[in-house]
Amino acid sequence: MLTKVLIGVAAIAVVLAAVVARQPSRFRVARSAAITAPPEQVFAQVNDLHRWEAWSPWLKADPAARTAYEGPAAGPGAAFTWSGNSNVGEGRMTIIDSRPHELVRLRLDFKRPMASTSTAELTFVPDGERTVVTWSMSGEKNFVAKALHLVMNMDTMIGGKFDEGLAQMKTITESTARK
Repeated sequence: MLTKVLIGVAAIAVVLAAVVARQPSRFRVARSAAITAPPEQVFAQVNDLHRWEAWSPWLKADPAARTAYEGPAAGPGAAFTWSGNSNVGEGRMTIIDSRPHELVRLRLDFKRPMASTSTAELTFVPDGERTVVTWSMSGEKNFVAKALHLVMNMDTMIGGKFDEGLAQMKTITESTARK
């Protein structure tokens, strides 16, 4: 009887491992918003990491998080580190590419809750009197991340935060643009 139970458990483990292994090895989450402001004003909100405090949903999730800035004030090499509660974790983001009024690309190095590296991009496309901002994040998924993504919807979790951040960026940028 015990042998049959062990064989059954082993079979379930093999099937589960096969399902996990067949999951995509990359992820990408993206959200967009139209902001009534010229690209240079929207770009300024992103290219200077100090301005993220006003609109980043993760910084609002833990007001007591320890944060620090390194490198130049803005553009390539500018970096931001954080360490906070379980809602924000710990990590570092560094601007690795910055094209005025077009793109800001960041490297995200997470230490916890799970060590990983991802790339985030914010792009700015003029559309009449508006700028369409697209915020995306992509990266590789190891076996553990693939297993977690079977029960956690990455698009909903991160995409929802992107929507919050873009809405706050829109409010701030549009109020500045009107002045």
